[in-house]
Amino acid sequence: MKLSSLSFSDNESIPDRYAFGKIDDQSHVALAENFNPQFSWGEVPDGTQSFVLICHDPDVPSKPDDVNLEGRTVPASLSRVDFFHWVLIDLDAELREIGEGTFSNGITPRGKGGPLAPNDARQGINDYTTWFAADRDMNGDYFGYDGPCPPWNDEILHRYVFTLYALDVPKLGVQGNFNGNDVLKAMQGHILAQSSLTGTYTLNPDLAPKQIGSTAT
Repeated sequence: MKLSSLSFSDNESIPDRYAFGKIDDQSHVALAENFNPQFSWGEVPDGTQSFVLICHDPDVPSKPDDVNLEGRTVPASLSRVDFFHWVLIDLDAELREIGEGTFSNGITPRGKGGPLAPNDARQGINDYTTWFAADRDMNGDYFGYDGPCPPWNDEILHRYVFTLYALDVPKLGVQGNFNGNDVLKAMQGHILAQSSLTGTYTLNPDLAPKQIGSTAT
């Protein structure tokens, strides 16, 4: 199975159109357009009954001590953890493309609704749910896609891994406010094939000053 995108190229930068935050010269970060990227796929294995698409960032700081603080940086040596940006399940077995902006075309304070989603699919909560839990203006259940917004003072470029799974079941056995780890566990023993695309993103202008606003070639 092969996953591809017109929105960005594998192992290249993700344009800020698909991000939650973008570089701002005055305040470090401004809200971005937050469109979900376009994806298409082929060479689907026989017996496929549904698809799952997951996006995660494996480069999130394990400790928040230095995150987005003036005069400090998040060191490259700090251990990193996963952060889920999109958990999309029960995609129809006949589907071969997700259009740009089909599932997200902006930022919704307190999060988009769910788990019901377009095309009779379901979406889990992403990890902005936890990130904004203590923010009185932004807290809520963040279902669906919300794009990159890594610390603006991080010393490393973040990777965003989009993985498509072909499953041998039409519906995955998760309910309610499920998350990425719930889906990964529920898929075990049902995965017929998988394929990934990785994009990179940073809000640190010293790392990739020409990245933001670029387009895939």
